[in-house]
Amino acid sequence: MSAITPKYPNRIKACIHAAGYKVREISDELNIPERTMRDYLKGRTAMPKEYLEALAVLLGCSMDDLTPKSSALPSFWNVPHQRNPFFTGREALLEHLHEALNRGNAVALTQTQAICGLGGIGKTQAVIEYAYRYHYEYEAVFWVKADTRENLFSDFVSMAVLLNLPEQHAEDQSMVVTAVMRWLKTHTRWLLILDNADDLAEVRAFIPTTCGGHILLTTRAQAIGRLAHHIEVETMTPQVGALFLLHRASIIATDAPLERASAADRDAALEIVRELGGLPLALDQAGAYLEESSCSPQDYLSLYRKQRTALLSRRGGFVTDHPEAVATTWLLSFKQVERANSAAADLLRLCAFLDPDAIPEELIVKGAPSLNHALHAVATDPFALNEAIEVLRRSSLVRRNPDTRMLSIHRLVQAAIQDDMERDVQRLWAERALKAVYHTFPGQVEVTTWEECQRCLPQALNCAALIEQWNFTSHEATHVLNQAAYYLRERARYAEAESLFQQALQIREQVFGPQHLDTAQSLYNLGRLYFDQGRYAEAEPLYQRALSLREQALGSNHLEVARTLNSLALMYWAWGVKYEEAECLYQRALPIYEQTVGIEHPYTAHCMNNLALLYVTQGCYTEAEQLHRRVLAIREKILDPVHLDTAQSLQNLAYLHVAQGKQERYEEAKRLLERSLAIREQLLGFEHPQTAKSLHNLALLYEAKGMYTEAELLYQRALAIREKALGRGNPKTLATVEHYTALLHKMERHKEAMQLETRIQARQGDE
Repeated sequence: MSAITPKYPNRIKACIHAAGYKVREISDELNIPERTMRDYLKGRTAMPKEYLEALAVLLGCSMDDLTPKSSALPSFWNVPHQRNPFFTGREALLEHLHEALNRGNAVALTQTQAICGLGGIGKTQAVIEYAYRYHYEYEAVFWVKADTRENLFSDFVSMAVLLNLPEQHAEDQSMVVTAVMRWLKTHTRWLLILDNADDLAEVRAFIPTTCGGHILLTTRAQAIGRLAHHIEVETMTPQVGALFLLHRASIIATDAPLERASAADRDAALEIVRELGGLPLALDQAGAYLEESSCSPQDYLSLYRKQRTALLSRRGGFVTDHPEAVATTWLLSFKQVERANSAAADLLRLCAFLDPDAIPEELIVKGAPSLNHALHAVATDPFALNEAIEVLRRSSLVRRNPDTRMLSIHRLVQAAIQDDMERDVQRLWAERALKAVYHTFPGQVEVTTWEECQRCLPQALNCAALIEQWNFTSHEATHVLNQAAYYLRERARYAEAESLFQQALQIREQVFGPQHLDTAQSLYNLGRLYFDQGRYAEAEPLYQRALSLREQALGSNHLEVARTLNSLALMYWAWGVKYEEAECLYQRALPIYEQTVGIEHPYTAHCMNNLALLYVTQGCYTEAEQLHRRVLAIREKILDPVHLDTAQSLQNLAYLHVAQGKQERYEEAKRLLERSLAIREQLLGFEHPQTAKSLHNLALLYEAKGMYTEAELLYQRALAIREKALGRGNPKTLATVEHYTALLHKMERHKEAMQLETRIQARQGDE
């Protein structure tokens, strides 16, 4: 079955629309899957001749109505570039551009479209493809190099020659431009492309105010104003980028799908796309290198990680549309920025050492004390900061999201800026980035600051890499690591928190030695994290070491000693060991709290709460209830109405009623647990381990009341949360499994209970 090539989907769509048909109706009539028909109409696939003939019969038109009589280029055509045989993707962009240019033909403003984006993002390639793909819709296609005033005049003179205008030989070039403008105003069905129109003020004079054709700009500028409609070009997706790379490298044929490549080549190509940030120019360079060197994608990936600077500076291939390499392209832009605004250049240097995708603007403002003089002055002046950002946006070196107040920068721009620095200068800016994050990350990690913590978290994680790369051992380094880890622990992202806590501990042991108080704090932090995960055997020696160091350095009656005593005792209780020792530790800690911070203080209340839990386990219900009610009263008095500590007290008091088995207390327990659950869901969300704890305890109550169906649903929710956050072999997860299976046995669903136990055991084996 032969296909009609080249493809002319827009003529076909126009004929279908004129005949009053819908795509679904056409698909049914021709017995073609609707998805396939839409691919034909979007130009993704050429329509076979047999289908085209059947469509002509259905619509009552001729084949000539559906396809142009000739595929020849327009008579007036001066596009200086050949069509790119490797052009891949961008279908949505081209379709959107075509619709935008053809929308509202009576309004000139809607006909001017600006393709915007970073150098190397593929703006020019997209416009070249557009010109070739839709050339049959125009009687004239003009290409103008708009990077300089001289090129603008020169190419308008060339247009006058091409059009054979009487003014083509005029010595005054402005007369020639006026003549070309007059032609554009009096003719239709033409396309004017102004490539590299970065200086919009200069280009404005070369754009007709009213016209019967289409005007298309490519520009790095992001602020277009009323000159044109802004269309942003994005980086390539992993799949599209990998396909383009393998086509460009001639590893697979230009019409072959990604699946034709070997699994090894596909995986390596996808990873190269990730490393290069999906930038078409960089991928084209990589493809050219692969083709010319007969290097495999796997070997290129390894080489890139060792020789990034050299590869980004090597263009390769025979190209006219973008002869500069990636690094050269951006360094030229950077030099222009430096001449225009030195503070903007410094801002770009700072951004080069931050996480590229989410740079909070407050990091620049709050981090001002750590920046150099020029950038400090800009960071403390909102007007000057806006001006510096605008200079960078003119070249699309950074992007700004006004809604989130975030900046972003392409990772290869970062690479080019970094690689252009001497090593000592790189270290200086890396340290400035670290200190800026130090000044920005909240000093108190609590529910009220979680949003701020989350905004800054990507930068803190980026700092962890900088700290390792540059061997930073400063107070700022360990502070950032710890604050980020505190936040991650609170959000139950334990694996990430552990890595940061361990990194901070390693630095402190290296710098201060194993006996220092800062080392003790890191030991305590790591022990607390292990406690939260139920890794009690790992937590115990860390708590013991921290307690010993603090007692030696601070004395036996210090607040930090009391905190360590309290945590160690709580760990013994949760572990189910050394209850008598735990009680002694609480009895030591409680007087210290009362003497140092007072009776009605959150720390004191926390210690009393933990002692009450121990009393419940020991069967001392009267003492436990007295303490729990006392703690709840203190917390409701001194804390916000919706607070996690209050939720804890509500839960613990309710659990006491359940543990006692007093049915007359069950209704009170239910109210307490539901209130506790509501607080935790509001503050922590629906998938946090503390939320799971409330669900688990409420399930226990429902089970005790004989409400088995309701209890089962809660056990299921709690189990799903704990498996995801803590792991399948965690003691807390296993506790939920134990109670859930017992419930299933009570409900005489013995087979399901055994299946659950078997499933959990199998998963533990996998771990």
